[in-house]
Amino acid sequence: MGDYKRSLCWFMFVLILCVTCINGEDPYRFYTWNVTYGDIYPLGVKQQGILINGQFPGPQIDTVTNENLIISVFNSLDEPFLLSWNGVQQRRNSWQDGVYGTNCPIPPGKNFTYVLQVKDQIGTYFYFPSLALHKAAGGFGGIKVASRSVIPVPFPPPAGDYTILAGDWFKQNHTNLRAILDAGNDLPFPDGLLINGRGSNGFTFTVDQGKTYRFRISNVGLTSSINFRIQGHKMLLVEVEGTHTLQNTYSSLDVHLGQSYSVLVTADQPAQDYYIVVSTRFTSQVLSATSILHYSNSAGSVSGPPPAGPTTQIDWSLNQARSIRQNLTASGPRPNPQGSYHYGLINTTRTIRLANSAPVINGKQRYAVNSVSFIPGDTPLKLADYFKISGVFSLGSISDSPTGGGGYLQTSVMAADFRSYVEIVFENSEDTVQSWHIDGHIFFVVGMDGGQWTPASRLSYNLRDTISRCTTQVYPKSWTAVYMPLDNVGMWNIRSENWARQYLGQQLYLRVYSPANSWRDEYPIPKNALLCGRAAGRSTRPL
Repeated sequence: MGDYKRSLCWFMFVLILCVTCINGEDPYRFYTWNVTYGDIYPLGVKQQGILINGQFPGPQIDTVTNENLIISVFNSLDEPFLLSWNGVQQRRNSWQDGVYGTNCPIPPGKNFTYVLQVKDQIGTYFYFPSLALHKAAGGFGGIKVASRSVIPVPFPPPAGDYTILAGDWFKQNHTNLRAILDAGNDLPFPDGLLINGRGSNGFTFTVDQGKTYRFRISNVGLTSSINFRIQGHKMLLVEVEGTHTLQNTYSSLDVHLGQSYSVLVTADQPAQDYYIVVSTRFTSQVLSATSILHYSNSAGSVSGPPPAGPTTQIDWSLNQARSIRQNLTASGPRPNPQGSYHYGLINTTRTIRLANSAPVINGKQRYAVNSVSFIPGDTPLKLADYFKISGVFSLGSISDSPTGGGGYLQTSVMAADFRSYVEIVFENSEDTVQSWHIDGHIFFVVGMDGGQWTPASRLSYNLRDTISRCTTQVYPKSWTAVYMPLDNVGMWNIRSENWARQYLGQQLYLRVYSPANSWRDEYPIPKNALLCGRAAGRSTRPL
């Protein structure tokens, strides 16, 4: 009888193991999105907005670490369209990045299915339309990547989880704004701020007294840094773009263009309604918008003026940025502590200095990086690289450091080696705040300060517990330095998150190359890849 029981137990073990293996693939989530124009009134004026499934902002993506996202996008606009995924790293898969350097636009009346995986990621991100200033018309939405149930999170589960997509807004349609830029002019000052697609007091967040809630805040605007605060409440910062932070308390938080933060807010005040406020930073005229934090047992409406926030103070913002550090003992998307990756002990193999500028070229306002103002090629760079189409771009068409020369137009692509570890210094000699994003990677913000960067600036670097993220600010007349492992093969966009500057050339591409040509390093071209330009008429792959 004992042998029978042992045999039965062994059989059950093998059966369970087989079932586990069969179902071992990470789960899939399927989305079908129809992109259309529609009338919107965010600032009380009728505008032509870009809607996804009739929604502005678009539907939120709620997913879990390692899940696969199958997103079929139907373009019902009258012009080509692409979506990109701010902060989703697209591991081994720049084919899905959704910018013109990697993807052909979806033609009007056609569709394309993105196949993404949020591999080894948690946190707060957003998606947005990447072409033709479509972002000024909407088409953006939130992305929430939850931890797997087996991974500990360094705070108790909140009673609710709210997404806040905030940013500046223009009353003019995106086609008019695009014409302004195409004529060689800069955009006018924004007309207002929006919170989740609405102007002041257009949105209400309901909470129960005594409970704690998570607010995920992203700046999806075009040109302005913002400050976020909640009347009478403190905010406990817990996550920045996929990294769990030291849990510092803030009364207000600067959120620069393209950045995302998560805070915990406890409803510990008397039962009434309170203002949620966003306002512009570093602008001569301060714009603001409010929403309502509504206690479910509220005894009264909001009272008093909305709380004031910082306006042009740079030192205040710089000191806050330096206080944001990673929680070394917390688990990230994997069970090992975040601090187990000792970024400060790795020798950098290369220093890249990127300086922004605002040259006038051929009588028109442009923006540049190391004097090069980016212009798109006639074929997406990733396709040109894959099919070995000559004449679309040249490696080395942008230098590793500022040239000091006048601005010129070029399809700028920088070569880089897979698995190298680089230091990138963003240098800003202008009197406006810059915000930089790098696709496909995270980086460690090791230092930022005023003045000119020199090798001696490394003495001030935080090499122990600085934040890792994918978007960083550079203050006026200042520099920001990051360490970045080049652990993701592909063609990756480095861009200004100021969308006028991005549109007029303040971007480049980083080609991270592996000679192995192996699926271990990079996925093959998708079977459904759209082919355009000089890649049109070619074939992707049979399988």
